[in-house]
Parts: sequence; structure tokens; C-alpha cells
Amino acid sequence: MKRDDVFEFFRRLAEANPAPETELEFGNTYQLLVAVVLSAQSTDVGVNKATRALFRDVKTPRQMIDLGEEGLKQHIKTIGLFNAKAKNVIALSEILERDHGGEVPADRDVLTTLPGVGRKTANVVMNCAFGAETFAVDTHIFRVGNRTGLAKGKTPLAVEKQLEKKVPQPFRVGAHHWLILHGRYICKARAPECWRCPVADLCRFKDKALERAARPAAKLRKDLRPAP
Repeated sequence: MKRDDVFEFFRRLAEANPAPETELEFGNTYQLLVAVVLSAQSTDVGVNKATRALFRDVKTPRQMIDLGEEGLKQHIKTIGLFNAKAKNVIALSEILERDHGGEVPADRDVLTTLPGVGRKTANVVMNCAFGAETFAVDTHIFRVGNRTGLAKGKTPLAVEKQLEKKVPQPFRVGAHHWLILHGRYICKARAPECWRCPVADLCRFKDKALERAARPAAKLRKDLRPAP
């Protein structure tokens, strides 16, 4: 994708959503870190349901340590891999309390040393909490980057490096959110809704669905039945 097309790509996404934000719910940077760790291989919706009650009582690493691993599991048992995630959250909370005064460090390299925190998680925290120009490549961004031609790569890190190189100002801080939301709601994995995509003409995807798919006949007949 050419430089002018990349600028126009983000300009349109920004016009549609001027202030994009993560869909994870949190009240402070520590809660954000916990939520992102819990979101691995889980949906934001599922994580939010599990953390609403948790975050009413737990706002600091010290409070999480006091809750304990078993207490945490009771809150997050509806989330995938909750046993391993509970262990990691307690461990990272102990490190934050012991080595960082209970604060989340604004340093990606330090964040990635915490249990359960990989590069993607660290990038999300750096971007959402500290306004860093980082690009957390999840499954949505990986798909959108490759499908559209915006940032092609065989690995998440390769896509991230392409985004770091190509995304212009003033879109660098918000780019991560725009791409995730675009992949989640329009450029979907199985059935991209190209017919309502604001950047379809800039996209390099060859098999665009530029017309809305008709509903199956059985579904249509059901919808047309008179009310009883």
C-alpha cells in the first residue's frame, strides 16, 4: 500500500471514530495490565464480565495478593486458561509490590519480564496507559494488515515492524485501536463486510464482498411470517 493510501486509510478510520479506545474495562493502570493478561485467548466481553466484580474490590497489587490465587480463580473461572492466568496475575502482583512500589512500570522491556506478559500485552499497556506509539498485533491486526496490504508479514512481530515503519502521524497512537476495531466489526475473519468498509477502495484484498449477502431463504421466510 502506497504512502498516500496509508494516510488516507487511517484518515477515514479516524473520521469515523475520532477517539478510539480499548473495549476492556479498567479503572487504573494496574487493572488494565491485569485485564490484558486475562484477555489472552479470550474475548474482551468475557473478560469484562469476569472483572467487574473483581475490580470493585481489587485496585492494587497488594489487594490482589491479599485476595490470593484461589480467590482470584473464583472471579475468573469463566475465562479460558483461568488457572494459569490466576497464577501469573498473583506472581506479577508480587513483583510489582516488591520491586516497583506497587506501580506498573512505563517500560516495555520491564513489562515483558513479568509473568504472563508478552510483547503484545506490554504494547497494549504502553499504548493505553502511557500513550506510547506501540502496535499490539493480535489476531485482528494480523489479519487486517495482511489482507488489506497495509502491513504484510508472516509473524505478528513482522506485521508490527511494518506498522512501525508505515503508520504516519497523527495516527500512530490510535492506530492499534482503529485496526482492532476494524478487524473485529468489519474486516472479519470468515466474512469480511467489504460492502460497508470505509477503506474498501484502498484495500488490496482480491475477493471483496462488495454486495451485502442475502439472508438464507429459510431465514427470510421465517422473518416474513405474520405475527401470531
